[in-house]
Amino acid sequence: MTLTGRSDEASAAAVLALSCALIEKPSVTPADEGCQDIISARLHALGFKLEQIDANGVKNLWAVRGSGSPHLLFAGHTDVVPTGPAEQWHTPPFTPTVIDDVLYGRGAADMKASLAAMVVATENILQQHPDLPGTLSFLVTSDEEGDATFGTSYAIQALKARGIVPDYCVVGEPSSSLQVGDVVRCGRRGSLNGKLLVKGIQGHVAYPDDADNPIHNALKALAELTDKVWDNGNDFYPPTSFAISNINAGTGATNVIPGTATVLFNFRFNTMQTSQGLQQAVETLLDKHGLDYQLEWAVSGEPFLTQPGALTKAVTEAVQAEMGFEPELSTSGGTSDGRFISPWGAPGSHSVEVVELGPRNATIHKLNECIEIKEMLPLTYMYQRIIRTLLQA
Repeated sequence: MTLTGRSDEASAAAVLALSCALIEKPSVTPADEGCQDIISARLHALGFKLEQIDANGVKNLWAVRGSGSPHLLFAGHTDVVPTGPAEQWHTPPFTPTVIDDVLYGRGAADMKASLAAMVVATENILQQHPDLPGTLSFLVTSDEEGDATFGTSYAIQALKARGIVPDYCVVGEPSSSLQVGDVVRCGRRGSLNGKLLVKGIQGHVAYPDDADNPIHNALKALAELTDKVWDNGNDFYPPTSFAISNINAGTGATNVIPGTATVLFNFRFNTMQTSQGLQQAVETLLDKHGLDYQLEWAVSGEPFLTQPGALTKAVTEAVQAEMGFEPELSTSGGTSDGRFISPWGAPGSHSVEVVELGPRNATIHKLNECIEIKEMLPLTYMYQRIIRTLLQA
């Protein structure tokens, strides 16, 4: 027997079985397809109080056990990205298949195996400590891979209105690089999207003086935006980046100067910037170049950072105990629901300590997404050690 209260073999089998049960559900965002019902049944058997905070076709499971401080939250999502061409998968994407000790299926790494490991870790520790002190909760959404409008952020507002704010949160996103636990996300960059419409005058390419080419007009401004060094980063974050993702213009004919050009772009920014500051800087630059334009902004999230503290210490110790090395605390990667969880508290209050700890991310969003089965048990035990440390079981 191990620290789990049951054998390694039993724990490994439990995580694999639950992972497969979740992968079988074709929960392409924002669908859940019954995944949360499976998780709810397991948590209900452990004495969790269950609630669905659903909206606009999005399912958000809130499950809580215990009361008082400290409060540890496990957060994750049941939705997955589309499979892409199913015929190009080695195995059917929603038929969990084990080949050479690797589990294949959409959502295997992102992040149904993490959810399974969280549930089994909770079962294990409650078997040993049925009177677990503090509060343990789960917030699971079906809208993380999509718009994320009615997912975690929506549920948080409902919970915050009741005065519910966790102290710590572990998000099961696939954070690891070469082996499970080697990278733990302690923050994420902000994400700011822009849609720029540059106006001109349509005309014949043979008579450019009678037209006003919006593509030509925009080129110098776009070049300056792409060449600009926004900052050099800091101890926790890489430099802020600017990237153009789409440029669309023209009628499809080679002899027509278009009347408008549309440019989509994105900033990934660190704590040296704000979304408002970046917006103002871009608009000042466009005005300098004399463009006639319209600009729409959408903030996907502000940057957040969990400073070294009780949570990062517990996570580091858990990885060290299971894997024999200390993890790298990193802020790299894309956005996650951690951006909503970190500022959960009231304005001016302390933020929630948030980290992301999950399996390797080598195959996420790709064809033949998979997870090595050998990653599952250490991840389960890491989650369990975090529970035990923070809730003092």
